[in-house]
Amino acid sequence: MSDSVVLSEVDARGVATVTLNRPAVNNAYNAAVIEGLARAFAALAANTAVRVVVLRGNGKHFQAGADLAFLRELAGKSLEEGLAFSRLTVATVDALRRFHRPTIALVHGGCFGGGVGLVAACDIAIAATDAVFSLSEVRWGITPSPIMGVLGRRLGPRALGRFALSGERFDAATAHRIGLVHQVCAPGRLDDAAAPTIEALLTAAPEATATTKALIEESLLHDGEPHFNDALAQEGASRRLMPEAAEGLASFAEKRLPIWYPKKPG
Repeated sequence: MSDSVVLSEVDARGVATVTLNRPAVNNAYNAAVIEGLARAFAALAANTAVRVVVLRGNGKHFQAGADLAFLRELAGKSLEEGLAFSRLTVATVDALRRFHRPTIALVHGGCFGGGVGLVAACDIAIAATDAVFSLSEVRWGITPSPIMGVLGRRLGPRALGRFALSGERFDAATAHRIGLVHQVCAPGRLDDAAAPTIEALLTAAPEATATTKALIEESLLHDGEPHFNDALAQEGASRRLMPEAAEGLASFAEKRLPIWYPKKPG
């Protein structure tokens, strides 16, 4: 196995897998992990073959939050150095949230602190029943500020207030109930659970999917505003004239897979 703390690969279908790879410390993040994630997301964003990104963790746990030894080390450095790391963390989580292709988190074992933020930043999340979640920052005298924006969007203030203020642990069923994850499956079955969703995403038109993702974000800020309403009308009208739409409608009428669906090797 590679010594890299973040692994990234893309299969023949265009499905990228980004894997947190510090299993000896339960994938706890330090500067190397955040930098590795930033590099991985930037490289995948530039790769036109990528259709879907799957985020997961090696070992017994998805992600155990911050490496406390690293936090103690960071506390001994200057404010400027600490600020640089915090800015990179915020930017990395935001890059995942805004990634132009669909993203899926597959969660098993512990998912604490920043790990919860990574899950929330993904478009789709599936958790095994053995997953345990906690926004544990307040227990250590810190705050989940780098992930607060995405947590607020995904969970809303009510659920976020309960778990961010208490640091309580909660199970996969609760994560499903509050909207952090979309689906729960048996331990060891995350790949099986994700397969139909990945298949559906590969069948969807790539650029229409990317635009839909961007529109979801914009609608949170501009819903009901006249200029945004007109932009939606413009998008709908222009999209129908694009080659993707012609191919999508033709493939449906002809009962065949669209040309953007990955061809099987050989």
